[in-house]
Amino acid sequence: MSDETCDYVIVGGGTAGCVLAERLSAGGRFGVVVLEAGPADRSPWIHLPIGYGKTMVHEELNWGFHSEPEPFLDQRRVYTPRGRCLGGSSSINGLIYIRGQAADFDAWAQAGNPGWAWKDVLPYFRRAEANVRGEDEWHGGNGPVHVDDIGERHPLMDAIAAGARELGVAHNPDFNGAAQQGVGYYQLTKRRGLRVSAATAYLRPARRRANLRVVTGAHVGRIEFDGGRATGVRYRRGEHEFRVNARREVILAAGALQTPQLLQCSGVGDSGLVSALGVPLVHHLPGVGENLQDHLQLRLIYRVARPITTNDDLRTLHGRLRIGLRWLFARSGPLAVGINQGGLFVRVLAESASPDVQFHFATLSADTAGGQVHPWSGCTFSVCQLRPRSRGHVRARNASTRHAPAILFNYLEHELDRRAAVAGIRFARRLAATAPLRELLEGEYRPGPECADEDEALLAFARAHGQTIFHPVGTCRMGDDELAVVDARLCVHGLAGLRVVDASVMPTLVSGNTCAATVMIAEKAADLILEDGAASRAAA
Repeated sequence: MSDETCDYVIVGGGTAGCVLAERLSAGGRFGVVVLEAGPADRSPWIHLPIGYGKTMVHEELNWGFHSEPEPFLDQRRVYTPRGRCLGGSSSINGLIYIRGQAADFDAWAQAGNPGWAWKDVLPYFRRAEANVRGEDEWHGGNGPVHVDDIGERHPLMDAIAAGARELGVAHNPDFNGAAQQGVGYYQLTKRRGLRVSAATAYLRPARRRANLRVVTGAHVGRIEFDGGRATGVRYRRGEHEFRVNARREVILAAGALQTPQLLQCSGVGDSGLVSALGVPLVHHLPGVGENLQDHLQLRLIYRVARPITTNDDLRTLHGRLRIGLRWLFARSGPLAVGINQGGLFVRVLAESASPDVQFHFATLSADTAGGQVHPWSGCTFSVCQLRPRSRGHVRARNASTRHAPAILFNYLEHELDRRAAVAGIRFARRLAATAPLRELLEGEYRPGPECADEDEALLAFARAHGQTIFHPVGTCRMGDDELAVVDARLCVHGLAGLRVVDASVMPTLVSGNTCAATVMIAEKAADLILEDGAASRAAA
C-alpha cells in the first residue's frame, strides 16, 4: 500500500470539493489532495446545457441510486441521480441559479449556528458569483461562477408569465434579489453556451498548481483515526490500495448521501448501526445519516397546439441539425439554454409567510425525467414544495462504501407536505386554464382529465408520480444539540481533524435549488478552515 502526506485531504471532487480545492491551495502554502471516485468531466453531455437530460441517466457520470420503497409514494423506489465525476452534481444538474430565501439562513442561525444568518452568508454568495448583469448589493461581478441570463425569449414561457399575472403573480426579474416571489426567466450557470460547473469555475484554473493533486477513480473506503483524531483516509484505485495522511484535516465533501455512509463505515455514527456493520466504534454520533430532506417534484405535462417546443426540435433530423448549427455558430438555441427556462415562486398555503412552492417550466416533455421526449409538441410544469417537513435517513448497508447506501426520503409523510402537494397541483391547473395558455395548450396529458380536481385524487397522483428534484440535504446536520453532527464551524462533534463541507450540513432545505447554497457553504468553510489553521499555528 502506497502512502502520501498532505495538509488537507478532500474526499469528493464534487461541488463543494472543487471550491475547497481552489481556495485551500491558493497561495501555494498548503498541500491539498482531492479524491474523486468518478472520472474527469470530459463528456460533451456535461458541457452542453441540454445534456442535463443525458447526464441524469448516464451510468459513468451518475451514481444512479434508488431509494428504499417509499411508504407514502405507493411503495415506489425513487430513482436518485447524483454526480459521479469532477464537479459532482454541479456537472449534471439543470444549471439553475437560485440561492433560497433570506429567512432560510436566518433559521439556520437561530437553530444554534452563529455566523450562518443571511447577513453572514450573502458576502459568500457574492464572492462566488460573476453575474452577467454586473455587481450590485445582491450580486457579485468578479467571482468564479458565471451566472447568465437565458438570453432569448420563448413564446411558451411568455404565455406562462402572462397567465401567472392573470392569477395575481407579478413578474420578477431577479429571483435572487430583494424578494423571491413572482414569475420570470431563470438565470443559469453558463457562459458562451457552455455549462459552468464547480469543476470548470474553480478546479480547472487551480489544476496547474504544484501543491494541488487531484485523483480520479479513487474510491475512499474509510477514514483513519488515531484515538479521537482523523489522520487520513484509505482509498482504492483499480486493484491498488492507497493511504493519504492529513497533517491538518480530513474534509468530507462526498454529498448528502455518501458523506454519512463513509462516516458510518468508518465507525462514526449511531453505535447500534456501527455495531451491526461489524465496524469498530470510533465515536457514537446518532445524528449521522438522519434528517434527510429533499424537494419532491410533481410533473404536470401538457400537449402544445403549435410546434414550438424542444420536442419538435429533437424529433426530426432537420430539427436536430438546425439547433446544432445555432449552437455551433451563435452559442444559442435549445442546446445552449437547457431544459428549464422559466420559474415561478408562489405561496399556496395560507399559513406560509413566504413562497412555499417553486415551479420549473420546461419546453419539452417526457414520461420520466431524462427519458425519451414525446412524439408530439409538449411542455412540463414541475412543482415542488420548498420547505418540506418530512424527514428520512441514509444508512450504510454494510461495511463497504462500494455498495449503495439505503436511502429513505419519507416523502409526503407529513400532513403539511401532502396539503402543499395538492395545492401546488391545483395552482398549476389554474395557471394552465388562464387565457394566455388556453391559446397554446391543447390538453393535459398528465395527470389527465380523468384525475378529478379533488384532494384525494390529486394526492393519489402525487403518490403515484412524485419523484426527486435532486436536492438531498441535511444528513450531517449543523447544530449544537445531541443529534447535530457538525458545529457551526463544520467540525464533527467529538472528533478532531475532521470536517464536513457539503449539502449534508444544511439543517433545513433552502427554498430553491441547492447548488448555489452548496458553493456558498464551501466558500465560507474555506475561510473557517484557514482561520482555524492560523489559530492553531499561533497557539503553537
